[in-house]
Amino acid sequence: MKVINYADLSKHVGQELGVSEWVLVDQERVNKFADATGDHQWIHIDVERAKRELPTQGTIAHGYLTLSLIPFLASRISRIDGVSRGINYGSNKVRFTNMVPVGSRVRARSKIVATEPKGPGTQVTNEVTIEIEGQDRPACIAETISIVYP
Repeated sequence: MKVINYADLSKHVGQELGVSEWVLVDQERVNKFADATGDHQWIHIDVERAKRELPTQGTIAHGYLTLSLIPFLASRISRIDGVSRGINYGSNKVRFTNMVPVGSRVRARSKIVATEPKGPGTQVTNEVTIEIEGQDRPACIAETISIVYP
């Protein structure tokens, strides 16, 4: 895990912070996400139909499930020392560039693309790529924004 001092954040702009461990996206996780969001589209939860009708020959994870894994995965890549708290502020751009077949493992790759003062804190923009094990094309590329406070 990369540890960055709050005072040195701007020195890390343009640098890759690292890569998380792989995380399994199994059917139980997808079903729970479907229940939490109300998105029960068959491509996510109907295993038998997906085997017959999808090119993946199985169900696929929700794009927003993939996106929602970013805070968890990013917390395993880096930590900022000298902060009292941090908040998710939003996203500039999110693209779902590949389907995540259920049963796949994904991981995050992150780099800081910008920092700027924001009130009493610092706004940090990261480019996060969610990779799928064994595939060249990533599942998601997102530019996320957070604010960290000393």
